[in-house]
Amino acid sequence: MNMERDGMRAILGSYDSELTAAEYSPQLTRRMREAEDMVQKVHAHNSEMEAQLSQALEELGGQKQRADMLEMEVKMLQSQTSAAEQSFPLSREEASSLRLKIEELEGERSRLEEDKKMLEMQLERFTLQGGYDQSRTKVLHMSMNPASAAKQRLREDQARLQEECEQLRELVRALERGGPVPADLEAAASLPSSKELTELRKQVESAELKNQRLKEVFQTKIQEFRKVCYALTGYQIDITTENQYRLTSMYAEHKADCLIFKATGPSGAKMQLLETAFSSSVQELIELHLLRQDSIPAFLSALTLDLFSRQTVA
Repeated sequence: MNMERDGMRAILGSYDSELTAAEYSPQLTRRMREAEDMVQKVHAHNSEMEAQLSQALEELGGQKQRADMLEMEVKMLQSQTSAAEQSFPLSREEASSLRLKIEELEGERSRLEEDKKMLEMQLERFTLQGGYDQSRTKVLHMSMNPASAAKQRLREDQARLQEECEQLRELVRALERGGPVPADLEAAASLPSSKELTELRKQVESAELKNQRLKEVFQTKIQEFRKVCYALTGYQIDITTENQYRLTSMYAEHKADCLIFKATGPSGAKMQLLETAFSSSVQELIELHLLRQDSIPAFLSALTLDLFSRQTVA
């Protein structure tokens, strides 16, 4: 840089020597100063660049040193990794064992917590039921304790009931044997004597016999009534289901030819004809006597005459 500065000054000196005094002007002086300032700036810039270069060289040396250290650390880690890989199976077994131990301890802790909660609930229930710790609490009993009196009455009632049960068992065994009932058992149970029991049995048997005879008479009368209805009206009436009645004419051409009526209204005051295969064949009679005239007896009479006429013609 000094050589460049000296060269610039020599050029300017030769340039000034060639000029005459008249030609020398302030403009040249200003240009020379500007050139000197530029040279100084270039010199300062070069100094700064040299300083940066030195700093960069120092940093490069530090980075190289760090790279060497990192390379050594990598080698050490690789050697440690190899050693750890060789001992890994043993460490995994130890980890599994420790994990199982931890799970067992966790289960034991959960069980102990549940036991603790159960004991706390039992203690609370025991306290609510009137329990107490005899070592810490002293209880004073009243001379006329209502609870003691109630327990005494309960024991007396229980003894009395057990005695009555035993007497009743003896009475049942005596009745099963069919022999006379002991006097003490009759008085204890307040039951009638054996003579009265015999009389009551006879009355029951007589009532059952009378009831059976009434059933037989009633059944006979029902059969007679059905036969009379069949002979007078020409229809056999059977109860199929609740509130439904099947009518079969004595002049029916087939056994399946029947009419079914259903009782409707209060106490079965009204009858409704249900549709059957046979009722579909007598639509004219239904329309005339049931729909227009609203008369079931007229319909049944007309149907009887129609069926009778068919058999007569045949």
